[in-house]
Amino acid sequence: MSLAQLHYTSASAASADDDGGGSGAHFTAVSTGLPTQVLAEAEQLLRYEPPADAPHRPTPDQLRSLPEAFSFSSLPDGGHLLSRAVAFAGHGTLGFHAHAVHLMAGTRLPGDALPITAWRSPSWASTPPDGGAPDRISTLPASAAFGPEALNDFAVSRSPWLAAVFADLRRVCEDPSAGRLVLVERHSADVARWIALASAVLPPDDAHRLTFTTYTRRPDRSPHQVVGVLPQDAPQDGGSGAQALRVRDCTGARPGEPVDDAWAETCARIWRNRSPELFRAAAELPGGPFVAGPLAVTALCAGVPLGAAERAAAAEWAAERPYALDEERTHRLTDALTDPDIDRTPRELAAVARLLTAFDGRAPASVTGSLGALLVTEAVYGGDVSVAPPGRSVFAEPDGERVAAALVEAVGDDLRTELATGGPVAPDAVPGQSVGRAVQLLRIARLLDVDCAELLPDVVGRMARFLLDEGAADCAAVLLDLLDEQFDVRTALLGELDRIAPQDPSAAERLLAEVALPFTGTQALPHLRMCAAAPDARAGGGEDRVKVLNAVLRAGGMSPFTEPLVLRTAVGLVWGGTTPTAGEARLLLTGSTSDAHRTAGTWAVLVAAALGAPADDAEAPELAHDLLRGFPQEIDARARGALLLLEFARDVRSGAAEPGWAERARRLCAGAEPVEPGVREQAFGALAGRLLDPDRPEAELYAFVHSDDPDLIAAYGGAARQDAVLARLRSDPAYVADCFTVWSSHPHAGRAWSETRAALLEEVLRPVVRGLSAGEVAAVEEAAERAGSSRTAEAFRTWNRPGGFRKRLGNRLAARVRRS
Repeated sequence: MSLAQLHYTSASAASADDDGGGSGAHFTAVSTGLPTQVLAEAEQLLRYEPPADAPHRPTPDQLRSLPEAFSFSSLPDGGHLLSRAVAFAGHGTLGFHAHAVHLMAGTRLPGDALPITAWRSPSWASTPPDGGAPDRISTLPASAAFGPEALNDFAVSRSPWLAAVFADLRRVCEDPSAGRLVLVERHSADVARWIALASAVLPPDDAHRLTFTTYTRRPDRSPHQVVGVLPQDAPQDGGSGAQALRVRDCTGARPGEPVDDAWAETCARIWRNRSPELFRAAAELPGGPFVAGPLAVTALCAGVPLGAAERAAAAEWAAERPYALDEERTHRLTDALTDPDIDRTPRELAAVARLLTAFDGRAPASVTGSLGALLVTEAVYGGDVSVAPPGRSVFAEPDGERVAAALVEAVGDDLRTELATGGPVAPDAVPGQSVGRAVQLLRIARLLDVDCAELLPDVVGRMARFLLDEGAADCAAVLLDLLDEQFDVRTALLGELDRIAPQDPSAAERLLAEVALPFTGTQALPHLRMCAAAPDARAGGGEDRVKVLNAVLRAGGMSPFTEPLVLRTAVGLVWGGTTPTAGEARLLLTGSTSDAHRTAGTWAVLVAAALGAPADDAEAPELAHDLLRGFPQEIDARARGALLLLEFARDVRSGAAEPGWAERARRLCAGAEPVEPGVREQAFGALAGRLLDPDRPEAELYAFVHSDDPDLIAAYGGAARQDAVLARLRSDPAYVADCFTVWSSHPHAGRAWSETRAALLEEVLRPVVRGLSAGEVAAVEEAAERAGSSRTAEAFRTWNRPGGFRKRLGNRLAARVRRS
């Protein structure tokens, strides 16, 4: 291969405002055969602009200290230009000279050398050549500038920036539109060393295609992927697309942000360890470009310490290719992954678990045993419940059995202690981890044959309570695995859950919605079966909650007469935190014996249903009657008083009440304080309604009127305004006469009665009478005279007579009524 040469020179001084590298720049020598278009493109790439503080007439030492612009540039036709531009002093002014070679499309440097190896090659010229067109050259020998130790020293000196720069290089190579990487260094030679480091870590094709320049004054205009600048020319991060600049200032403070790129971090650690030969060794392993696995495996096998993310990448890669490593490297990788002095992340442990699965049956027992021991130890002491114990097969053969025996000796006592006490739990435990932790430890105990039979009742007791309190959370799958693997745990846990389900059946129902517990065996488990059937029962029963309850009870397979606690579970599932209606409570009571409700504790729900019923619920008094007889010892004094009030309402309405209604109502009410509003209204309403009947006992009416109880009399006033009373007044003249007689009597019985009767006469009776026809009014008068006397009829006529003298007749009218 021969390379065409180009020499581009500016012999005049660069002015301060020159943006292109000085006036008079031109090609001074060009090999024959170069297309004009290449020259036109090269002219834009070869210009050199000295630093702003460069002296106008530099001394030789100053001239040597000026930066070199060593560049590898792509051309539109697919070719490349490798060039070196330096400043030189000519005729008392500062100019520049650029020397370049042209690589045609699809070609590389002789010997497949990387472009950066030509940095400071002895073939580069610093001044224009003499004579005509220069010959093509067939070689571009490398200099000794990038010796192994020099690059190693430089890499160590740039340790803080290595991973970040490599991560940026990866983005630049993978996505051409990702923008450019700007490296800020005080010397262009250090930028060249960065390119050398990059060329060693990049995949070969990317290393050959990487475009760069070690120096420019204007990085925002540079077409190169990697751009070197001096500190005074450093731009800010920013831009988007191809114009984006990712600036890494290697002259300032060390970067503090972590690099989330396992490939880049592994490359950095290899360079810090002065082991660049590992890049070539890793390239022999299978894997695509920028895959961290081969590098990480190679580094770990060579003893290079890596971080958790890089170790995870190594384990993941090896798990996908368990045959890619020979036995020696497999042992080295295992030793590195099982180092006891490193902290591991959940991702790394998951990767080790996958690697162990891949190695099981393929690798020696010493390998699988070591990896299995790591997972078991991390599970017992690490507190990460996501770490699943390995299979028993990893401890096969004598080597594996020895590892398992050592594990029992090391962790057995601590394992039993935590199972026995429920602690210590990891400090960062979250709700739901307690069940997962118990599952994890039980599986490890079975794996290592640690006897925990006597601990099982306490363990499953805690697990059951946690499951009802917190739900299955993220441990549903491992819980099912445990129940499938260990029949004794399955039997004990399901039995305990069934035992405590009546305490919170809604929680048990939620649990079964999260995880389908397997209770299809021989265990009865009535409460769990009821909880599982509750959603379908509700869907089939609709608004009929008693029907839903019966369906739930049938699903349990046990009668409340033989297992009363199923009543508590069923009631909790159907009504939850609400209270049945009085009618529903009566059906519940009649559907099961009082003994069953007493044992189940659901009698309290029935009492709450009676006491919480609205005032117009006709079932509540009947329910109260049944409850007083069914639970004489369980009901406390206050609730008993309230139920007796309801029963009193029942007796008053049925005519079974003993004499002394008003006094009994007041006494019962005083003993039931604080009385539920519905209960009070039921009792007082029943009493008032009975006293509004014409066939009432007059003695009871007299005692009521003279009780002067505001609440009782107010209830009477309210009852008199109800629609049923008003309708009867409008249709029954005799009832009008009766109410007039009562509401006009006893004016001195007390303030409460006086105010109420006056209001009833004016607000209830008078509007009704005004709406009666003349014949109906006459019928009222006849009824008043028939029921009372002529004076009563006269009093009614006087009361009903229009005019302003009604007030003057008030007292006289009352006296006539009393005399009559």
